[in-house]
Amino acid sequence: MAKSKYYAWAAAIAIFIVLMIVTPSIPQSQDYHDFADQRTLFFGIPNTLNVISNFPFLIVGMIGLILCHYRNYLKLSLQGELWGWSCFFIGVAAVAFGSSYYHLKPNDSRLVWDRLPMTIAFTSIMAIFIIERVDEKTGATSIIPLLVAGILSILYWITFDDLRPYAVVQFVPCIVIPLMAILMPPMYTHSTYWLWAAVFYLLAKVEEAEDKVIYKWAHHIVSGHTLKHLCAAMVPVFLTLMLAKRSIEPERKSLFETWKFYWIKVKDDEYKTQSFDCEYAAVRTSEP
Repeated sequence: MAKSKYYAWAAAIAIFIVLMIVTPSIPQSQDYHDFADQRTLFFGIPNTLNVISNFPFLIVGMIGLILCHYRNYLKLSLQGELWGWSCFFIGVAAVAFGSSYYHLKPNDSRLVWDRLPMTIAFTSIMAIFIIERVDEKTGATSIIPLLVAGILSILYWITFDDLRPYAVVQFVPCIVIPLMAILMPPMYTHSTYWLWAAVFYLLAKVEEAEDKVIYKWAHHIVSGHTLKHLCAAMVPVFLTLMLAKRSIEPERKSLFETWKFYWIKVKDDEYKTQSFDCEYAAVRTSEP
C-alpha cells in the first residue's frame, strides 16, 4: 500500500512536469480586470456590487471555523480533519477580504490577494477528501505539502507571468473531487452534498466567463461576476451543512453503486409492471 501511494504521487508529479514542458505558458490577460459592472452605487465604493458580494464568504467562513472548534460540534475525529477543515474555512473567510481588496481597484498586484485565499481553500479541501476517501494518514500529511504547492503556484505566476501551475491547483480538485465522490465509497453519510457544491462552483465559473453577457441580459442590474461570488459562496454553505448533518456511513457504498442499484430496481419494477399487463391482456373472456 505504501509503495502504491509513492507511485501515485510520483506519477502525478511526472504528469505535471510533462504538461509544463509540452504546453505553452499562459500569461495573465489584462482584459480579465475589465469587469462588466464598474458602477459606484453607494458609500463611494468603486465596483460596488463586485465588492460587497464577497461578504457571504466571511459569514460562512467564520461560522464554519467556529463550528469546527466549538465543543467539537462537527464531530471531526479523523487524523488531520480538524486542521484540514480549519484551513478551508480560514481560506473561505479570507476570500472576503482578498477579493474585496482586489475589486476596489482591479490589477495584477491586487489579484494576488484574491487568489491566495482561494488557493488555500482549494488545496485544503483536496487534502480533506484524501483523508475521507483514500487514507487518513496520507491525507493528513498532505495538508502542508498541498498548501505549499498552492502558494508556490501563485509565486510562480507572479514571477514568470504564467498561470499554468495555478490552473492545475484550481481545476484539478474541481475534476477529481466530484469523480471521487461518485466512484469511491464514502466514510460519512450525505455524500451528495459534495456534488451540490461542485454544481454551484461550476455555475460560478460559467457566470464568471459570461460576465458581460449576463450583465446585458439583466438590463445592467447585476453582472455575471457578482452572481459568481454568490454562487461560489454556496460551496462552503453546502459543505458546512454536510458536516453538520453527516454521520458515520454504516454501509460504505459509492454513489455510483447506489445509483446503479436504484436504476436496476426501477428497471425491474418496470419489467414486472409490463409483464403483469401482458398477462392481464392475455386473459380470455366469454359472453354468457
